[in-house]
Amino acid sequence: MPSYKAPARDARFVINEVLNIAQYGALPGFEAVTPDLVETVLDEAGRFAAEVWAPLNLPGDREGCTRHADGSVTAPAGFKEAYRQFVESGWGTLALPAEFGGQGLPHVLGFAVDEFLSSANQSLAMYPGLTGGAVSALLAKGSPEQQATYLPKLISGEWSGTMNLTEPQCGTDLGLIRTRAVPQADGSYAITGTKIFISAGDHDLSDNIIHLVLAKTPDAPDSTKGISLFVVPKFLLNADGTPGARNGVSCGSIEHKMGIHGNATCVMNYDAATGYMVGEENKGLAAMFIMMNAARLGVGIQGLAQAEVAYQNAVTYAAERRQGRALTGPAEPGEKADPLFVHPDVRRMLMDAKAFTESMRAFALWCGLLVDLAEIAPDETERQQADDLLGLLIPVIKGYGTDRGYDIATAMQQIWGGHGYVAENGMEQFVRDARIAMIYEGANGVQAMDLVGRKLPAHMGRAVQTFFALVDRECAEVKGDARLADMAGKVEKTNGELKAATMWLLQHGMGNPNNAGAGAHHYMHIMGIVALGLMWVRMAKTAAAALDAGTGDSAYYEAKLTTARYFAERYTPDAGALRRKLETGADTVMALPLEAFATA
Repeated sequence: MPSYKAPARDARFVINEVLNIAQYGALPGFEAVTPDLVETVLDEAGRFAAEVWAPLNLPGDREGCTRHADGSVTAPAGFKEAYRQFVESGWGTLALPAEFGGQGLPHVLGFAVDEFLSSANQSLAMYPGLTGGAVSALLAKGSPEQQATYLPKLISGEWSGTMNLTEPQCGTDLGLIRTRAVPQADGSYAITGTKIFISAGDHDLSDNIIHLVLAKTPDAPDSTKGISLFVVPKFLLNADGTPGARNGVSCGSIEHKMGIHGNATCVMNYDAATGYMVGEENKGLAAMFIMMNAARLGVGIQGLAQAEVAYQNAVTYAAERRQGRALTGPAEPGEKADPLFVHPDVRRMLMDAKAFTESMRAFALWCGLLVDLAEIAPDETERQQADDLLGLLIPVIKGYGTDRGYDIATAMQQIWGGHGYVAENGMEQFVRDARIAMIYEGANGVQAMDLVGRKLPAHMGRAVQTFFALVDRECAEVKGDARLADMAGKVEKTNGELKAATMWLLQHGMGNPNNAGAGAHHYMHIMGIVALGLMWVRMAKTAAAALDAGTGDSAYYEAKLTTARYFAERYTPDAGALRRKLETGADTVMALPLEAFATA
């Protein structure tokens, strides 16, 4: 049985020391966020994740979900009770608005808890996972009546939310959707159509499920400009607001999937289901993007989460499993063999994982802080800068974070050798569960194209110029410290590779858009390396200051400096190779006709 222990110490380091969350104490929601509160929340959330959710991960994967004849679904054994404890403990309310029953704490703290829950049990974490996005969409676009009706129950966790976009004939190209919304005399709409790949589309964990559904009204333009957003409850509400009769929506089937077996990924059938328009007609896509951006941040955290839990189990195995001798001579002469941990190639994989997970955690939590600052920073310029950076980095945290998260999970399985391929040890589940994060909420190729095609040119490149300057400034600030100078210099050089790649795309992508398309994936990965490099500059600076101050836990801070050097030596050189690939353009990528790809 695999194990999990939440990395609360590392999250505290990032939140309290690197981000110095105390400096924002005058902002709404931050007033009570002291280091002691951060420690308490993270320790208790970590305990809950490890003790209540993690033990259900492997058995939930084996059992899967069950669809019944009436179209209802039950989750694996133990999930309903674990979800009830989640609701009663208030973990889902942490960073949601106090106005409707949430705790109103910063998103940065909520992001840390999200990581713990996803590492412990990604399938279970997905049931409430989209509820926060639904809350955000209704806060931004819902009417006062809709907010009063749905938000308190969604925030409490008594009800859960879903996002219904994809249909059998369309995924990313939402202009092709066929689901129809016919207006009714009472102001509601009759929603008819089929949606697929709907995470947590039906289940028995919450008392009601509030579906947010994209559909087209009868006279709407036949394009993305004709999409409206509707709220469609699983159970229609009685006059007192309690769930009543079953609505015309049901699960037609559960997808048979590679992973996340404990989550019901449903084909949802809408048969004249009663729905209510959210926001303005034909402007539903903009409303749904609020939810999608929240989901993409959450999926990036899932990439980190699966890498982290796989890494923890690989470290344990490498310390206990004995195979061969150290290359420099027996490390433990009294034993018949040395542990795997002595072998440099095993260490390489473990160091790759350590360097990724720790900097990816810092990246995710910084993005959480940017969400907060974009909403509540007192200065308009600061709010705009946070929003610019967040918009630029969402495709990176989702795309690069899940690409590398999957790579790490696979490498950690490799450390287990044949035992990692055996289901009972849990390593292959981490790999399977990590794989979906590269696909859903916009496949990673779409994220790369969003970054290059939309985010780079937005506002005349304002966001990327802000990012360039931020990296250069923070690298320059630490160069006076001999312990950090070489590491910071390598990150600064990598930022130079990113600048050069950006310039090449500007010069060659507009005239031939295929050049941008062929290089977008490489560009996203270069930016990912730079973003994590920036995190290592910040963490190394903080660790060096802590060592100088003699604040204790010197082994932890020394390990930070060593891992920062490892990242600079082993990760940053990839940026140059990626830039050279990008600069070859699209000629050979697009040259061959379809017939040339045939193998028989």
